[in-house]
Amino acid sequence: MNEIGADRLGSAADDVYAMLIEAHAGLTPEESHRLNVRLVLLLANAIGDRERIRAVIAAARRHPRDPSQRTT
Repeated sequence: MNEIGADRLGSAADDVYAMLIEAHAGLTPEESHRLNVRLVLLLANAIGDRERIRAVIAAARRHPRDPSQRTT
């Protein structure tokens, strides 16, 4: 199984980022938060592996909030 956090999108990463930004366009902060919740649940369902999801959550919590402190 691929390492969590490894770049699996390659050259499509910028397009995926743009899709995420576009999905939030025009939304209130509350609507944006609700969209994020729905995205997380849909993506978790797409992953379909509870232990993999647990590992992804743990990796996300370990990531520093300050982008200048990130190592990946």
